[in-house]
Amino acid sequence: MTLHPDLHLPGPDELDTLTPEELASRMNGLSGTLGQRLGIELLTASRERLTARMPVEGNRQPAGRLHGGASLALAEELASIGTWLNLDVRRQVGVGVDVSGTHMRGVSEGWVTAEAGLAYRGRTVMVWTVEVRDERGRTTTLARCTCNVVTHGAG
Repeated sequence: MTLHPDLHLPGPDELDTLTPEELASRMNGLSGTLGQRLGIELLTASRERLTARMPVEGNRQPAGRLHGGASLALAEELASIGTWLNLDVRRQVGVGVDVSGTHMRGVSEGWVTAEAGLAYRGRTVMVWTVEVRDERGRTTTLARCTCNVVTHGAG
């Protein structure tokens, strides 16, 4: 498995020395990724909680509202990154294998913010809950994402 060449996750010792904001800033803007195309900006990152924001502009469905698939992609992005932070990425990586969500409120402009929390941490699977909110703090989507832990060769 080949990881993105610009992805430089800190080791476990260094991870504990970074603030959630410093860690998040290291992981933004990976070229050629869906997260970059959607405009996802990671705000904070830790082993158990992550936050990010995403613009509605450029991520709308034909009816003019934020596309539900964009909200689910945002949820999976946070869950995958959160899973990586709980692993030694020289040997393992997390990959989303299930994502589901309930969309409760449409958003037609501005930004949405998502907060992901680690709900279950196992050796081979991690489950995250993600709440997406509009700029007024109203919940737009509740999602759950399961990530499998995959072992890969170094290099």
